Amino acid sequence: MQEPVLRKLFLAFIQVHILHHAKKEPIYGSWMTEELKHHGYKISAGTLYPIFHNLEKDGLLRAESITVEGKVRKYYSITEKGTSVLEQAKEKIAELKGEIQ
Repeated sequence: MQEPVLRKLFLAFIQVHILHHAKKEPIYGSWMTEELKHHGYKISAGTLYPIFHNLEKDGLLRAESITVEGKVRKYYSITEKGTSVLEQAKEKIAELKGEIQ
């Protein structure tokens, strides 16, 4: 089992990762799960979708339902507020990275 503090840190990293990709283009859950897997995160839909919903509730993402091959898929895009939060997070991450290296 992961240490609780590490879990909280990794969840924060995942949120930044989501915002980063949502800024590039609209994203959806299964794509994001695979993207995170490439970076060593093992995340279930039961963990990922509440993160999406919380980011949406906080006004950082907006969702749009689109039918793809007969199935409804939610695509998430970053908002202006989300872009601002992402930029602030990137500044803090860069500062911390410089300090701990």
